[in-house]
Amino acid sequence: MTTATAAPPTPTPPFGRVLCAMITPFTETGALDVDGAQRLADHLVTHGCDGLVLSGTTGESPTTTDAEKSALISAVREAVGGRASLVAGVGTADTRHTVELALAAEKAGADGLLVVTPYYSRPPQDAVEAHFREIADATGLPLALYDIPGRTGTRIEPETMIRLAEHPRIVAVKDCSYDLLGTQKVLARTDLAYYAGCDEHNLALYAVGGAGCVSTVANVAPDRIRAVLDAFDAGATARAARLQQRVTPLIEAMMAAGLPGTVTAKALLHALGLPAGPVRAPLRAADRATVDGLLSAYGEQDSPATT
Repeated sequence: MTTATAAPPTPTPPFGRVLCAMITPFTETGALDVDGAQRLADHLVTHGCDGLVLSGTTGESPTTTDAEKSALISAVREAVGGRASLVAGVGTADTRHTVELALAAEKAGADGLLVVTPYYSRPPQDAVEAHFREIADATGLPLALYDIPGRTGTRIEPETMIRLAEHPRIVAVKDCSYDLLGTQKVLARTDLAYYAGCDEHNLALYAVGGAGCVSTVANVAPDRIRAVLDAFDAGATARAARLQQRVTPLIEAMMAAGLPGTVTAKALLHALGLPAGPVRAPLRAADRATVDGLLSAYGEQDSPATT
């Protein structure tokens, strides 16, 4: 007679399961809104986010200064304390500048670093690998690699990812590659924690061994994003699928309607009375018709507690 062997415990994700790619609130004159950032961060953590990604794509990192990035980390750390992990976006097209931002983020109180593939110059894979290793060697913080070839022009190829996983401080990936096969190859051969970076993939990636998600939609619906993963963890896989399906119209309205997620998230946050402020040029605010459509998609979602 054979005895069933318990499955090994699932490793604890390095930055939590449900991370919000938080917008960066600005005042009406376009300055960093420190108070608004603190209030929004507290709201997001209170409503289900384990972690916050600051100064990522949704946080308008290309148009915030180095000083603003550090001030944002310090302010949000003060607001949330140890209730959530803070992952600082520090990626640039310049390795030297990225190292400077990484050191500044560590000093400001970040728990981890999100480092995007160098963009525009389209370096070959050996240069991509060397770039990430140099950042990982520069601080004591763990790194999440940000694979988003649609924006950067360069993929972190699976074989490159597998080699980078050997570095002790390269621990996670924000996956916007739209290559589920390649992602599963890396999951099978490394201990990297994979976070879905595209909200439509949150459940699919989690179901094949992902660690969680870095969600733009969580800016406006953190409880709904968390409910999907909570249901899956509870073994209610059919319910998890229904919850993902229920939030899909909002994901589509925010992420696939021709506007950047920053624009749609800020428009909805403003309409809901939460801190947001304007976007910085070259981005432009959503028009009234778009806001109405976003509100309609938002209102169509049922509460997770009653679904």
